Amino acid sequence: MRRLFAVLCLFASPVRADDRADAFDYYILSLSWSANWCALEGDARNSPQCDAAADFDWVLHGLWPQYATGYPSHCQTSQRPPSQAETAAMAEIMGTSGLAWYQWRKHGSCTGLPAARYFAQARAAFNKINRPAVLRRITRDITLPASVIEDAFLRDNPGLTADQITITCKQGYIQEARICLTRDLVFRTCGADVIRDCSLRDALLTPMR
Repeated sequence: MRRLFAVLCLFASPVRADDRADAFDYYILSLSWSANWCALEGDARNSPQCDAAADFDWVLHGLWPQYATGYPSHCQTSQRPPSQAETAAMAEIMGTSGLAWYQWRKHGSCTGLPAARYFAQARAAFNKINRPAVLRRITRDITLPASVIEDAFLRDNPGLTADQITITCKQGYIQEARICLTRDLVFRTCGADVIRDCSLRDALLTPMR
């Protein structure tokens, strides 16, 4: 029984009890397909991200510090929280200021950076990635292998390789593209706990609003 408990503890959570700001190895840049998030969650919340006039495709879900295995979260930091103006400025690429605030609390606090620099780093990472323009042209719900989304990112981002990106799914929908970056925002190999591609061959992609 004691051995079973020890094994279960290993798999219970990737978060460590001694999480400290600035003690991480690399970043995950997480991009969410906005229309799918709206279909799954955002419409029910009446999120402004889902307004027809918003015109979002891939939005910045977050820039997440990672350990070689696992990740820190909600770290103690001496940096002040972001201002309303700082979170509001991120809504243009994150969908809402509320997401920007949440991402700072859970992930940004673990970078050791001031909030303004964390958001600047997140924006720089977001701007580094060419988001496949072909996906903006779909006009109806389509199903496709999740690997097609990965292939589109690989084609449009020279230097990015298959072991540096993973595509996730949720409830049959394409959910996110997650790209691994060094602390200097250079493409790097993802950890073994991250590179778990969605294997669906009929994943749903909904068109932009």
